[in-house]
Amino acid sequence: MTDSGSFAASGLIALLMFGCSNVAPSKEYTKQAVQESNVAQLLTEAQTTQQVDKLFRQANSLLDAHLYNNAIVMYDEVLKIRPNKAEAWINRGNALTVLQKNEDAIASYDNAVKINPQLTTAWFNRGNVLSELKRYTEAIASYDKSIAIEPDKEEAWINRGIALAKLHRYTEAIAAYDKAIAINPKKHLIYYNKACAYALQNSHEEAIKNLQLAINLQPTRYKNLAKSDTDFTALRQDKRFQDLLN
Repeated sequence: MTDSGSFAASGLIALLMFGCSNVAPSKEYTKQAVQESNVAQLLTEAQTTQQVDKLFRQANSLLDAHLYNNAIVMYDEVLKIRPNKAEAWINRGNALTVLQKNEDAIASYDNAVKINPQLTTAWFNRGNVLSELKRYTEAIASYDKSIAIEPDKEEAWINRGIALAKLHRYTEAIAAYDKAIAINPKKHLIYYNKACAYALQNSHEEAIKNLQLAINLQPTRYKNLAKSDTDFTALRQDKRFQDLLN
């Protein structure tokens, strides 16, 4: 079976300028002072937003350059100023994932979804880290959250299928792969993983049929994979399987 993140930019708040009159009746002094105070607050907020935006862009550039530790430091700077910036938590989690700091990555994704439970990317990436840790039941729950928000996210269906197969829940895995195929029938990986699931439950006919579909789309890759994939152990002596790989 073949196992298979996201950047967001924040907008700038427009600077709001306040023009006051040269002469005001005494009863207006207090009101004017309050208005000027509001303007100062707006300007401070705008400057803070500009600073956060600049730091966030720098952090994303470091992430793109694969300077993951430096990116994390920069995301931490962003989050000191704006702890509710969910996108920074997601991208921080992505950097930690690459560094295999998986528990810290999960904590970052958890912070993102606490801020905004509708962030499909955070749920999906969280599922991937949990799968990496072999915590497949938890991973499936995260993929389910991602799919509930974005039902056409084929990668979430594929990875959900992989996690189910790891738990030997092959019928459910195949159903998940079928959902992915309905979204993208040209995705060769799905047919290969579906073939593996069928092989593992001794459905040789369907295993060969789906392996053939994968090989049709990418012959060299899937012939080579199938030759050494232990998922196909039960098929090794089947002539149809042997013919497919020749």
